[in-house]
Order: sequence, then structure tokens, then C-alpha cells
Amino acid sequence: MKKIKQKKDKLFILLSEISANLKDSGKYFVECKFKDENDLDEFQKKMKNYEHKGEGLLDDLIKELNDTFITPIEREDALELGVHMDEVLDGLEQCAAHFYMFNICEVEEYMVELSKLIYKCIEEISEAVDLLTQKKLMKIRKHSIKIKEYEEECDFLERKAIKELFKNQKDVMKLIQFKDVYELLENTADKCQRVAKTLERVVMKNA
Repeated sequence: MKKIKQKKDKLFILLSEISANLKDSGKYFVECKFKDENDLDEFQKKMKNYEHKGEGLLDDLIKELNDTFITPIEREDALELGVHMDEVLDGLEQCAAHFYMFNICEVEEYMVELSKLIYKCIEEISEAVDLLTQKKLMKIRKHSIKIKEYEEECDFLERKAIKELFKNQKDVMKLIQFKDVYELLENTADKCQRVAKTLERVVMKNA
């Protein structure tokens, strides 16, 4: 007997699309290389496009929540999940804008390491959201734990980077600019942790 494939809820489809756009933007952010101002301009424009798409998807999610009487998870949790994923993307876009505004073509190694850790967080978010849409709630927690571990690594790296920055960087303007970027990257990792906490709350309520 042929198994009937269950149709995925529209709300879950939108959360998946928000997650997929975030993952695409994170992959581009971590893999992009730039040598001059033109590359930086292209970089910040591309990240702005991802952010614009994310805003549109979040608007669609809000409309769906307003129009739907019965939702697969609580409205507040679905909205919070969508908003926090959008905040992660906003953080990446702000970092890209700072690279452009400060004309940072030579990226410091700590910036690279922080970016890679953030992308690892985003990959965990993507897998967790996929499990949520499949209603495999008990498998989500391991991804939330990994996000927390990566966020703690980011916190440690940011402190180490800023300590070395104040020790070695003699150009005051560069010191201020690089410090801003490090703080933005770490704040973006914090936003990933907010996504993880929301996912854990959804599991607690629905498992």
C-alpha cells in the first residue's frame, strides 16, 4: 500500500525558508574573499539582498500567523523563532556593512575564526528547524547544545582578539574599527544562542 505523504504546514514552510536564507547568507559571508573596495561593495550589497529577502519572509510569517486560526506550535514561539533568525542575519549584514565602511580588505585571523563559528551555529539552527518541521522534537536538543558550545567559543575568542588588539595595534583608528567588528561578530553569535533557547522552549512545550 502506497504511503500518503503528509503535507507540510505553511508555517513550517516559512520557518524553513527563513532558515534556508540564513544558511545561504552565512555560507556566502564566511566564504567571500575581497581584495579591494569593489569587492567590499559587492559583499555588502549581496548581504543586504539576503537581509532584504529575510525581512520579506518574516513579513510573510507574520501574515500567516495573523491569518491562521490553528498553528502547529504556539504563535508567540513561531514569531520569536522567526525574529531571532532574522536578527542573526541582521548581525551578519551589519558586519558586512562595517567591513565596507571601514574599508577592511585584510581580514584578521580572529575575524575568520569567529565567522566560521557563527556559520557552524547557523548550520545547527538549520538542522534543528528541519527537525522541528518534521516534528522530531526530541532530536533538536543536541543542536541547541552545540550552538551554546560554539557561542561560548566565540565569547572566548572575542576577548582574546580584543586583548591582542589593544596590545599590538598602534593605529588608534584601526583599533576602534576592529574592536567594533569583533563585538558585532560576538553579538551575532549571542543571537544564535537566542534561537537555540527558543527552540528548546518549543520542545519543552510540545514534546
